[in-house]
Amino acid sequence: GDHGVALEGVSAYPQEVTWQMVHNFVLGGAAINVFAKQHDITLKIVDAGVNYQFSSDTPILHYKVGMGTKNFLYEPAMLSSEYSLALRYGAKIVDDVRLNSNCNVIGFGEMGIANTSAASMLMHFISGRNMEECVGRGTGLVDIQMQHKLKILKQAAQPYSQSKLDPSELMQMFGGFEMASMLGAMLRAKIYNMLILVDGFIATSVFMVAQQIEPDILKHAVFCHQSDESGHRLMLEDLGVKAVLNLGMRLGEGTGCAVAYPILKSATAFMNEMASFESAQVSQN
Repeated sequence: GDHGVALEGVSAYPQEVTWQMVHNFVLGGAAINVFAKQHDITLKIVDAGVNYQFSSDTPILHYKVGMGTKNFLYEPAMLSSEYSLALRYGAKIVDDVRLNSNCNVIGFGEMGIANTSAASMLMHFISGRNMEECVGRGTGLVDIQMQHKLKILKQAAQPYSQSKLDPSELMQMFGGFEMASMLGAMLRAKIYNMLILVDGFIATSVFMVAQQIEPDILKHAVFCHQSDESGHRLMLEDLGVKAVLNLGMRLGEGTGCAVAYPILKSATAFMNEMASFESAQVSQN
């Protein structure tokens, strides 16, 4: 999904990169394609709100809420009706996965220029941490760009500094359509008692919103890796969880889920199939 705040120069790359990367996913050339193929993971690419009109025969899931969100520096990122629609779309995707397969594991990643800015805003308001702790370099900002990003996000947060925004209001105010759709999907996956694999900084920010709405969802989640985005470690601390991996990755796209997945499969096999000392009649003396 695309984000209106990208117009403020908070990313090192232009907004056009989002739709260009979607085409790369379709062609199989992205990091997530490589890992999904390697580990036999079904990859679903969802257009939740890319500022580009894909042709109807593009092999993606067409659940576009709008042509990108509005610029949250000046107005809410989305209307309440758009937020509700994104939630429904995300839930429907999970419904279809459950209907068409016996899958009980679902992982969430994203692609969207400026979505680290949206995630930083969610983190700031949910955790109460100062903005400096929440804002990172995203796609690789240099120092002067980083200071500009911090300035813009502080400016966007200031009007709400004395407000108590509920989790849905936070997502409507600052989130992206891909993030709101992910939120709906996570909440629906919890209802199905699925294992929810959470990727990096953006996916964890969405999970923080989900936990505010449904506290028990934490029991259903595995946090796949600790992203190299500076705020992610603090997010995990605030949730009281540890990531499976810490490889300094900042690829996005759900790649942390894909890399952690075979380790989780190994752990499951270990628990279910390895003989205990008792069953193997191994002496413990």
